[in-house]
Amino acid sequence: MHSLGPRPVHGRKIGPVDWIAAGLAGLLLVSATACASPATAPAAANGSPAASSPAAPSAGLDSAPLDPETTPGVEGPGVAAPHQQPAFASKALEVLATLPVKGRAPKTGYSRDQFGPAWSDVDHNGCDTRNDMLRRDLTALALRPGTRDCVVLSGVLADPYTATAINFQRGNATSTAVQIDHVVALSDAWQKGAQQLSPAQRLSFANDPLNLLAVDGPANQSKSDGDAATWLPPNKSYRCDYVARQISVKSSYGLWVTQAEHDAIARVLSDCPNAVAPTNQPAASPAHAAPAQAAQQPAAAAPAPAQAPAQVQVAPAPAPAAAVSYANCAAVRAAGAAPIRAGQPGYSAKLDRDGDGVGCE
Repeated sequence: MHSLGPRPVHGRKIGPVDWIAAGLAGLLLVSATACASPATAPAAANGSPAASSPAAPSAGLDSAPLDPETTPGVEGPGVAAPHQQPAFASKALEVLATLPVKGRAPKTGYSRDQFGPAWSDVDHNGCDTRNDMLRRDLTALALRPGTRDCVVLSGVLADPYTATAINFQRGNATSTAVQIDHVVALSDAWQKGAQQLSPAQRLSFANDPLNLLAVDGPANQSKSDGDAATWLPPNKSYRCDYVARQISVKSSYGLWVTQAEHDAIARVLSDCPNAVAPTNQPAASPAHAAPAQAAQQPAAAAPAPAQAPAQVQVAPAPAPAAAVSYANCAAVRAAGAAPIRAGQPGYSAKLDRDGDGVGCE
């Protein structure tokens, strides 16, 4: 039989004290292993680091997987990437909060002339602002030949103010069916800071595409020079976009709002708190016709080389701008300057009965 007593190890017997020491050492080893930090954890059986390796961040909100469908600012299916929006785009409510709130200044000294000639060609693309806006906002365009794709003869407007489709036809009795509205009216701007702008800044304001919309003529007439406290588009679904655009325009030109106007805008935006203040919408150059318009042109009639000479033609000016003045359209035609456009020497509103920026047609 084998003895159950202490066995010799390397010539020495293990006594009770040795057994106790060995037991304590084992307990210390187990305790040390259990308390080891992730940095000292053993490798997994397949040789890869354990799940709690030092390269992995500690668990918490900052490291938890983000659901792009529910987490703001995270790109994913159905969520626009942050870089897809201009860095300067802001929520309309945030921009509204930056606008000063003041009372109206006196209207003394206001006239349309304070904002420069009507529908000037401020972007120097060879076309007046009114026709720029008609080309931008209308579809199914027909353009007058020989005007460098400038003058709009007809088209269809999806009117944002009334939610109706309007067939535009150029003419003394029909052009007013579609008018170009200053979203922030010139008179309203004059009473809320534009008096302090330079003449060049006011000219820019009156011709800024951000502040212009082709709209239903009667609706524009009913608006007159009202602000959001006194007039809103009849089409309620467009009101958020409308006041957001007003906010953007006033912010761009350092204008203010009255308390009543501020409150009216805030009420509208309460239904659309995420509405974004729009940025500028430049008009298309006449040299780059809209796809709908281009599709209507016969392919053989629109080769680029054949149109090139028309791009450099300008209406003749018989004298320097400061010396030109026409009593009537007969004088304009006699001078060979008809049709005469806004911004050209001798143009005046009395020569442009339909107010479309082109006189003596």
